Amino acid sequence: MTFDADLSFSNARFRGDDAAGNYIPGSIESVVAAGATFHDLYGGFFGGPRLRYFGPRPLTEDNSVRSEATTLLSAMLGYEFNKTWTIQAEIFNLLNRNDSAIDYYYTSRLPGEDATGVNDIHFHPVEPISFRMSVTAKF
Repeated sequence: MTFDADLSFSNARFRGDDAAGNYIPGSIESVVAAGATFHDLYGGFFGGPRLRYFGPRPLTEDNSVRSEATTLLSAMLGYEFNKTWTIQAEIFNLLNRNDSAIDYYYTSRLPGEDATGVNDIHFHPVEPISFRMSVTAKF
């Protein structure tokens, strides 16, 4: 069995003392990527879970608006028939979370809204639960 983890922390700021603030919108402050992999389990099976976490991030220069954290869990299971043939199945977003892959904060206006617009968080959602199967031949 193999355990692995990557941790990253950052304190990104613009230089100077701008009145608007010195936070960098969208700069991620903490990231965790971790997992466990089982090897040669029961004569050829392998796989394990993987976790990806992106912490909250500033969306405005003054840090008054922040995103939510993003947490994704995936899992993989495979079988190695021999040194040539392998089959593998993966499940992404195993918990089917509705987190944001990325967030932005800006003024927008929909038809029928006031001409000045509305300040709001806009986002791109993570992909819903999904599956992938693969067969690999090594020559």
